[in-house]
Amino acid sequence: MTPDKVRIFDTTLRDGEQSPGINLNRAEKLQIARQLARLGVDVIEAGFPAASEGDLESVRAIAREVKGPIVAGLARTRNEDIMAAWEGVRHAERPRIHTFIATSDIHLEHKLRMSRDEVLEEVRRAVTLARSLTDDVEFSAEDASRSDPAFLAQVLRLAVECGARTLNVPDTVGYAVPAEFGAFLADIMARVDAGRDVIWSVHCHDDLGLAVANSLEAVRCGARQVECTVNGLGERAGNAAMEEIVMALRVRRGADGPDTTLDTTVFQSLSGLVSRLTGFPVPPNKAIVGRNAFAHEAGIHQHGVLRHRSTYEIMKAEDVGAPSSRLVLGKHSGRHAFASRIEAMGYALEPEAVEELFVLFKNLCDRKEMVTDDDLEALIVDEVLSVSSQKRLVLKDYMVQSAGRDRATATVTLMDGDAEKTDAATGNGPVDAVFSAVKRIMSLEPKLLSYRIEAVTERADAMGQASLSISLDGVSAAGRGASTDVIEASLKAYVNALNRVFQIQEGRQVARAMEGAC
Repeated sequence: MTPDKVRIFDTTLRDGEQSPGINLNRAEKLQIARQLARLGVDVIEAGFPAASEGDLESVRAIAREVKGPIVAGLARTRNEDIMAAWEGVRHAERPRIHTFIATSDIHLEHKLRMSRDEVLEEVRRAVTLARSLTDDVEFSAEDASRSDPAFLAQVLRLAVECGARTLNVPDTVGYAVPAEFGAFLADIMARVDAGRDVIWSVHCHDDLGLAVANSLEAVRCGARQVECTVNGLGERAGNAAMEEIVMALRVRRGADGPDTTLDTTVFQSLSGLVSRLTGFPVPPNKAIVGRNAFAHEAGIHQHGVLRHRSTYEIMKAEDVGAPSSRLVLGKHSGRHAFASRIEAMGYALEPEAVEELFVLFKNLCDRKEMVTDDDLEALIVDEVLSVSSQKRLVLKDYMVQSAGRDRATATVTLMDGDAEKTDAATGNGPVDAVFSAVKRIMSLEPKLLSYRIEAVTERADAMGQASLSISLDGVSAAGRGASTDVIEASLKAYVNALNRVFQIQEGRQVARAMEGAC
């Protein structure tokens, strides 16, 4: 018997990007979307098109360029939101409009300030409009797990009558516990009695650390779509982690139990890509994709695994794309082997970008004995994806002088558009000095919110990857940089963050101008 399919709805690019400190550009979102398609997810929620012109453009690009999965755009029940969502996804092979409104009394009273009858009218109008644009409409009842079951069922029945074919029951604030959530969902499904043509979905948050458990319980009770994110990214404590849900279903299923159709060997590379692009590290002990997920240090465990893997491992590292060895490239590697390796890692780069990356790779070979996949990925993220979007500032050169515990002095040269600018500054150490020099060049005082430097690999000649976030004039942005020199990596990250601030500020100015024109 064919296993009962559970559809995977990935919202990394929408709910995941709402995590404080994450702002992905269009090129970065496209790379993640392509990897999600390679993984085989059923639905990619590409963004919230009404949120900004930049978000609309990213959704539109994904809809046009990424083939395979359904591409969804999120929309409130407002007419303008739904039209923006349709504008974003209309060119997709399989477009979906995903509209939502809150149904709990808490939200109705304190957020929406609407009556139940007004909510019902919103649902009727919004779902009817969305269905007039596309056959694939999903409706979500925000804060469903804290809603009155009778009213929730009434709302969902209306959504079905108006054309919704996927009904989502979110645990928006992560308040549910598994047994309770499963019983709640089963009760709602029985009350609505939507028939076999309607797919029931859940979207669980992790405020109590139960998002995955609640999602699995929902599947057991009949849900056949699970909304989740890579590495569990998302608002507050995050969402249910996709990799954990999928592997739990696969490892624990019976002969005909529910399963997904994902190529799980993509998980490791996708997790690393999302971590690097967002600047959110994966904890070493993270289930499925953490560095230590398949590591054994205790002697008893090592002995058992050597005798028979199943003594301490319930799945194979290879099944999630975590092989025991990594291909190592060197200075004698040719363009064809290099390009093939980039493609095998899941990146879809233009030929010009591959050629540029090959030059950077050869330069890196002169500075490192061995270049690993992790090094290559750091180069792609830092050098190729970041320049895919317009950059106002480009680091041209820098020099640092430091002696013992004395204050360091740094000279930095930037290209600001077509203008070359140089200045020097002192600081409490070389990193502080280069940051201060950039501040003097730009006559700006951004606040450093966070800063982290880590080795890409475990070798002594490892590349350093810097991740930081800054705030300037009410705009926060994250930046990344990679180099064999940690000072250069830090400086690149700082400049990268400033460029993102400028892009956000420019986007807000365009939005205000458009509002004024209207």
